[in-house]
Amino acid sequence: MDDLDFEKDTFRDITAKDGRYNARAYTLLVDVLEYLFKEEGSVGAAEILDEFRERTLDLYGPMSYTVLTEWGVKCTEDVGEMMMNLSESHRIGREEGDTPEGFAGGYDFKTAFLLPYEE
Repeated sequence: MDDLDFEKDTFRDITAKDGRYNARAYTLLVDVLEYLFKEEGSVGAAEILDEFRERTLDLYGPMSYTVLTEWGVKCTEDVGEMMMNLSESHRIGREEGDTPEGFAGGYDFKTAFLLPYEE
């Protein structure tokens, strides 16, 4: 397999197969994964979701919830589905037992992305 260049990756193959999520959502998730794997090596769903929330809030601030929902990412289960799509496209590895359900109920998106900015 060719070396992947995530900075140039358009994720067209994934979005053609599963159009629920915008390619920019995959770019954000891969950025999160690259950071986590560089720092920790192996991570679980909880760590991925925490960093996904932090990175999104850092990048998009009060617009985080709007941006994510426009990209089709409306709950932590969607992050799990995107992880499976990345795995099926051979961009990331997957360990036995990794499932989208492992990301279920991580946190409520409205609470996570809107509450920090409510007065």
